[in-house]
Amino acid sequence: MILENNTAPLKGLVLCGGLSTRMQEDKSKIVYHGMPQWQYLSQLLAGFTDEVYLSCRHEQLTAFNNYPNTITDAVPYGGPSAGLLSAHQQFPAAAWLVLACDLPLISSQSLEVLIRSRNPHKAATAFISPVNNLPEPLIAIWEPAGLAALEQNVIAGKNCPRKTLLNSDIELLSNPYATEQFNANTPEEKAEALRQQTSGGQ
Repeated sequence: MILENNTAPLKGLVLCGGLSTRMQEDKSKIVYHGMPQWQYLSQLLAGFTDEVYLSCRHEQLTAFNNYPNTITDAVPYGGPSAGLLSAHQQFPAAAWLVLACDLPLISSQSLEVLIRSRNPHKAATAFISPVNNLPEPLIAIWEPAGLAALEQNVIAGKNCPRKTLLNSDIELLSNPYATEQFNANTPEEKAEALRQQTSGGQ
C-alpha cells in the first residue's frame, strides 16, 4: 500500500504495564530470544517504526535498563487501555504499532503483513484472532481516530480495546503466520512457547 503524505507517523509501543499475575513473574522480562522480552519486541518494532516506546507503570521505570523512551500510565484507567491512551495523550497525531509483551512467537513476518496492509483511513489495522475470530487489539496498528474512539469508550465505562475495534471501521486481516499470535500468560503457556521454539514450531 502506498501511503499518502497526510498519513499519521507510525510509532512503536510495547505494552509492559500488566501485573503478570497468572504468569507469576514479569512477562516483559522473560527471555525467549536471548534477551528480555521487552528488549526483543522493542528491537523488532524498531525495524518498522519511527520511534519505539515502552508502556509501563511508574514503579517499573527502573526495570528497563534506563531505556530512553518510556511512557508511564498517565490516565485514570487500568489494563492495556491505560498504555494505549497514555501514548495517545503524549503523541495525539501519531499512529501506534502496538505489541503486548506476552507474544513470545511474534516475528518480523507478521509485522510486515500489518505494515503492508495498513489502512490509515480506518480506525485500526488488526489481525483476526485464531482463538475466537475476533479482532486482536494488541498486535495492531491504531490510528489516531481509533485511539480517540477508545478514549470516548473508556470515559463511558467501556474499558475494552477489542470492543472498540468491534464497533469501529477497521481493516481486519487474516495472518498467514497466525501461530505467531500465541499468547503466553501462564507458566504452562511459557513452557509451550519455549517448546515450540525448540521444535521449530513457530
